[in-house]
Amino acid sequence: MLYAAIAHKLDRWLWIGYGFVFLEGFILLAFKSHCSLNLLARKYTDSTKDNFDIYLPAWLAKYTKLIYTTIFAIVICITIYQMVN
Repeated sequence: MLYAAIAHKLDRWLWIGYGFVFLEGFILLAFKSHCSLNLLARKYTDSTKDNFDIYLPAWLAKYTKLIYTTIFAIVICITIYQMVN
């Protein structure tokens, strides 16, 4: 999505991407900011670490929502800028 916004490729794939991101946001809201698969994975472990279900370092797993939300906000800003110009 970032590439599409920067390269001014505002085609249907970008909008499909927006749809999936918003769908994921609604799912996260429904499950109180936890992925539904995360809740399923918790049944099989007692670990409370941020990276118990993902192959990322703990420091990165802790901030994935912040990182991807920031990138998505940048994509939105660039898309709006591209649409206005």
